[in-house]
Amino acid sequence: MPTDYDILVLGAGQAGLSAAYHLRRRGLRPEHDFLVVDHAPGPGGAWQFRWPTLTLSTVNRVHDLPGMEFAETLPPGSDSVPAATAVPRYYERYEQRFDLRVRRPVTVSVVCDRAPELAVETDTAGTLRVRGLMNATGTWEHPFVPHYPGAATFRGRQLHTHDYRTPDEFAGQHVVLVGAGISAVQLLDEISRVTTTTWVSRTAPRFRETPFTAEDGRAAVARVEDRVRRGLPPGSVVSVTGLPLDDRLRAARARGVLDWNPMFSAIEPDGVRWADGRAQRADVILWATGFRSAIDHLAPLRLRGPGGGITMDGRLATRVAADPRIHLIGYGPSASTVGANRAGRAAAAELTEYLGIGRRG
Repeated sequence: MPTDYDILVLGAGQAGLSAAYHLRRRGLRPEHDFLVVDHAPGPGGAWQFRWPTLTLSTVNRVHDLPGMEFAETLPPGSDSVPAATAVPRYYERYEQRFDLRVRRPVTVSVVCDRAPELAVETDTAGTLRVRGLMNATGTWEHPFVPHYPGAATFRGRQLHTHDYRTPDEFAGQHVVLVGAGISAVQLLDEISRVTTTTWVSRTAPRFRETPFTAEDGRAAVARVEDRVRRGLPPGSVVSVTGLPLDDRLRAARARGVLDWNPMFSAIEPDGVRWADGRAQRADVILWATGFRSAIDHLAPLRLRGPGGGITMDGRLATRVAADPRIHLIGYGPSASTVGANRAGRAAAAELTEYLGIGRRG
């Protein structure tokens, strides 16, 4: 049976688009030599699903994709524009400018080894036979909610950041917010403006008063990269960088919103309870507890090691050590917009050289 494509790029977020751009730069043709598929109905990656109150003034940062600046697609005074509108518009124009021909919606259910090829089963494009895979599925479709005793008995509402839309829906209700990442404190700030809140997390938050430097960024990436090279789960970048204390969060701290509590030990029908017996009534538990890599479709390849992670190697730790046909981009050290750009370039170079296709550059 002939190979359908040399390379399949799975996912059209920052990492997938960067990879596709660099494949084109190396002389590969979209829909001939490589194919980009994405499960979403339109351009924008996970950005199109973000909550409406996340604007360009409150988002952490949107880095440019290679070859085209984000600012080109922004109107004057765009700080108040929702990120879920601005970023998808940028991605759409990027796909058009570089003729990336993303096929959507296509959902991949499973990837199997049919050596020397990979068989990729999809819902709308049949089974694709490819020589190499650049997996850029990110994390948005795999929200993580930890298990706590009594969770099933809670009579109020439980939701994850993945499902959050607006703070107004919680007006008049007491919200227990769980998590210590950037999204957690952003949501805590805006929800606390319309109702009462209690903030808890498993580890104490560490705020950062000083600016985040390039050296800090390299140190954070290096720590995560070391973990994936040793076959461990990537871990959290925020644990290295700390939470940036901007003017909004300083104001929230002055309002008493950032009063932190250690993690409760159990959930009860009308709230939560700590190990020391202290209890808090709650109408809502909002789990801002992050995401896990959405790579269940790779399970038949048995890539995970005894440590629970996938051992990575290559220039920027994007290549699966056990199977050089597969690169994970937007995973581990490249799970950021700037990291995804660099990973897309490195993976494109390494995979095309391994397969003996394209030109160098």
